[in-house]
Amino acid sequence: MRRSEVLAEESIVCLQKALNHLREIWELIGIPEDQRLQRTEVVKKHIKEEGETTILQLEKDLRTQVELMRKQKKERKQELKLLQEQDQELCEILCMPHYDVGSTSVPSLEELSQFRQHVATLRQAKASRHEEFVNLKRQIILCMEELDHTPDTSFERDVVCEDEDAFCLSLENITTLQKLLRQLEMRKSQNEAVCEGLRAQIRELWDRLQIPAEEREAVATVMTGSKAKVKKALQLEVDRLEELKMQNMKKVIEAIRVELAQYWDQCFYSQEQRNAFAPYYSEDYTENLLQLHDAEIVRLRNYYEVHKELFEGVQKWEESWKLFLEFERKASDPSRFTNRGGNLLKEEKQRAKLQKTLPKLEEELKARIDMWEQEHSKAFVVNGQKFMEYVTEQWEMHRLEKERAKQERQLKNKKQTETEMLYGSAPRTPNKRRGLAPNTPGKVRKLNTTTMSNATANSSMRPIFGGTIYRSPVSRLPPSGSKPVVTSSCSGKKTPHASRHGANKENLELNGSILSARTLKGFQI
Repeated sequence: MRRSEVLAEESIVCLQKALNHLREIWELIGIPEDQRLQRTEVVKKHIKEEGETTILQLEKDLRTQVELMRKQKKERKQELKLLQEQDQELCEILCMPHYDVGSTSVPSLEELSQFRQHVATLRQAKASRHEEFVNLKRQIILCMEELDHTPDTSFERDVVCEDEDAFCLSLENITTLQKLLRQLEMRKSQNEAVCEGLRAQIRELWDRLQIPAEEREAVATVMTGSKAKVKKALQLEVDRLEELKMQNMKKVIEAIRVELAQYWDQCFYSQEQRNAFAPYYSEDYTENLLQLHDAEIVRLRNYYEVHKELFEGVQKWEESWKLFLEFERKASDPSRFTNRGGNLLKEEKQRAKLQKTLPKLEEELKARIDMWEQEHSKAFVVNGQKFMEYVTEQWEMHRLEKERAKQERQLKNKKQTETEMLYGSAPRTPNKRRGLAPNTPGKVRKLNTTTMSNATANSSMRPIFGGTIYRSPVSRLPPSGSKPVVTSSCSGKKTPHASRHGANKENLELNGSILSARTLKGFQI
């Protein structure tokens, strides 16, 4: 065989070995099959090119690729190791299993990407749980301080006393922390409720026993908070006041009765309902009587709270109704026209407004009461009767009162008209004429029975009604148009008619005949 042929065969063997070695490297560093085909195709193209490189150049190129791949392999393995360390640390803190990268010694780019994403998720979970842990720890410490509670379990000591970074942030521990906080908050709420109940009891006993302000201020420091020492101090104060209450039984019961009466008023109790609580009228001041009063005041409080909205509505109607009646009374008062300050117009506007709002308020109350009665299956009573019946009764009483006042006015006007027709109308204002003496109305003296002589029509007359009567230039007939009056001598005695008409200050009796104010119209008084 010629030497050239030998070299050719050796070149083919070297090329074959190089390709095999290249495939091994590709497989070692984890290059996928599709990329291997691409790389093989590139090598093939280099071999088939014209002016192809020498074997030495090809070897050099292959060595360059091998070095590049070895570098990539090293970098990937270093990154894999770093990610594994981070995964281990995070998993220990979060109490989670480690990430499985498989049996491949050199991870692919896709595997490294998935690993990076997993580690990032662990970091986010750690940050979130740590924040929740810090928040729960702060609230737990506050509750323990409020309850004067010392950590008595290993878990509680780990939470409160140990370093925050050393605490295992597992889901189980976070759940246990939440449970511990709920327990402490429940105990705190119970303590607050107990302390608030004791404070309410203390305030009630203070009011019933009429404890002075300076004595109340002595325990003002424990009227807030719910710590154990506060609760203990409140209980001591309650015990002291209870003992004092037993010593002042009558005073306490009387104070409760005042409160009972207030609730009766607020609940619009009728007298029959009030009388139904017989202990209210007992004078046997015993512990049993006090208990009965306490139970009744509790029942009434609850009753008022349940019906508070309705009672407030009824109270609003009562106030509006009283104001409406007051405006009605003022509207019928003639003296209201002497108003000079604009109050009359203001009252009329308010009165007109009430006439519109009262029916609306009644309709709203009726709807709410109907709903309440359907819900409770019983009647809602005010002063012993259904509210709408009570409202209807009030309007009817108002109508009857207006009708009665109207009839009284008509009767009064009728009597006045009859009196004026019989005796004449009284002058409203005094007449003023030149040369005549002034006269004051209302100060007219009652004339005694006087006999007058009519011997001459121009004879002088005595003054009457505190003024002067001038002679009339013309003789006048009696007011009835009857025959002239018969004269008689002045005897100083009353005529038979004097006793009947002597009370009328506007009338004069002349010789047994009555002269009304109209008869004296020709004279100036």
